[in-house]
Amino acid sequence: MALRQTADELIPELRRYQRQLLLAGAAGAVVSFVGYVLNPAQFFQSYLMAYMFVLGLSLGSLALGMVHQLSGGAWGVVIRRPIGAAARVLPALTVMFLPIAFGMHHLYEWTHADVVANDPILQGKQLYLNTPFFLVRAAIYFAAWNGISFLLNRWSLEQDRTGDRRLSRRMQLLSGGGLLAYGLLTTFAAFDWMMSLAPHWFSTIYGVLIIGGQALSAMAFLIVVLVWLSRRKPLSDIVVASHFHDLANLMLAFVMLWAYFSFSQYLIIWSGNLPEEITWYMHRLQPGWRLVALLLVVFHFAVPFVLLLSRAVKREPDTIMKVAAAILVARLIDLFWLIAPEFHQDGVYVSWMDVALPLTLVSLWLGCFMWQLRGRAILPVYDPQFEEALGPIIDQGGETPRTAH
Repeated sequence: MALRQTADELIPELRRYQRQLLLAGAAGAVVSFVGYVLNPAQFFQSYLMAYMFVLGLSLGSLALGMVHQLSGGAWGVVIRRPIGAAARVLPALTVMFLPIAFGMHHLYEWTHADVVANDPILQGKQLYLNTPFFLVRAAIYFAAWNGISFLLNRWSLEQDRTGDRRLSRRMQLLSGGGLLAYGLLTTFAAFDWMMSLAPHWFSTIYGVLIIGGQALSAMAFLIVVLVWLSRRKPLSDIVVASHFHDLANLMLAFVMLWAYFSFSQYLIIWSGNLPEEITWYMHRLQPGWRLVALLLVVFHFAVPFVLLLSRAVKREPDTIMKVAAAILVARLIDLFWLIAPEFHQDGVYVSWMDVALPLTLVSLWLGCFMWQLRGRAILPVYDPQFEEALGPIIDQGGETPRTAH
């Protein structure tokens, strides 16, 4: 098995798919620009939702990669290359944040001086909620995320080239502090970019709710990618049902974690019965938005939870890929439910840009992802858990891929 060859050499169609996705993203960007000209406010609302979705794919993958570095285990070896490729899209996402920076006035009422002047609560928060500090914080977030991703991917590439096992320890040490930084910075980013859409409202659990959603989005995406790759050599000879079973168990855990955080926030705020807190939920319990909430309860939690309890589902690639893809759609609906009611409190309003912009940003993100995936070996053959990950193949009498040519 030529496992040291790059994905580009082993799966040449990746180049064609990358080009098609980037062209689709470029066409979508042109269409989206028309939407910006016609309705700037709606453009920025839809863009924020789409951006938080694709950002979650990269940040969630980065976090999962660090968890694997610390915990070890076979589950992360077969998805380590997609994890790295998703994390390396962060520089592109840094540039993609610029429309949000330029559209702040359309998104955040605390950027309006006249509104702040007549609102004592916003005046009390002005030391934190102001445009210069908002942009400085965003720069800090992206610098840290990109820095962690750069070092982990650089050392991983060096390990591929040299086989130096000491690099694994270096990546573990960085991942320990990196996870702490990820948790703190992503929490504050969630406060800044999403919770401050309703600046009178606050929730101390909001940050971990977003983090849990990112982990779920990333795991669902990685399962879809692994199923796709496992249909092509050499991974078709390596990835077995037990790999999908392990990843599906983790996805089930993240489904339950998201549900726990969501229900905990609702229960604590509703039982407190404080006007400044329950208003956020009152907007989302209007007749139209209530239906969206019900859809999330059913398709973001109940249905995946029941399906993922089945061992047969978790070990069947086609089935688990469909479940993962449905979870990704539910993740986008969840972000819509978190963001859109702040701008459409009278009822559900779905603009064509709520469809066009997610498709555009997802196409661009996937194009960048495939570009990054193409340039590395398909598997990390010098990972300390490599032989453990391929245990099922070895147990069946197959050749150990580390020594295969």
